[in-house]
Amino acid sequence: MGILLAEGAAGGEGMGAIMIIEIILIIGVFYFLMIRPQKKEQKKMTAMLSALEIGDYVLTSSGMYGVIIDITDDTVIVEFGNNKNCRIPMRKAAIAEVEKPDAETK
Repeated sequence: MGILLAEGAAGGEGMGAIMIIEIILIIGVFYFLMIRPQKKEQKKMTAMLSALEIGDYVLTSSGMYGVIIDITDDTVIVEFGNNKNCRIPMRKAAIAEVEKPDAETK
């Protein structure tokens, strides 16, 4: 019975340390499941947008396919369909996927 009393007195101090360890573990799991993959995806998207070139085939976030005909700092002009008069300026961030024209010919 004396063992239980001694354990109960030390248990109050140990509970604080256990709670801190649990909070650190939760933050670590949150980082590896949420923040890290999002940062990797953001780096991948930034690299894709910085590698844009005139003539690349793109898929916009609205689901439209087109060809880049002009690029400025933060905008691109995309030509949609076979109609050469359908040219729309849009932000680079609106591009979801890029396919290089060389990939199709191989």
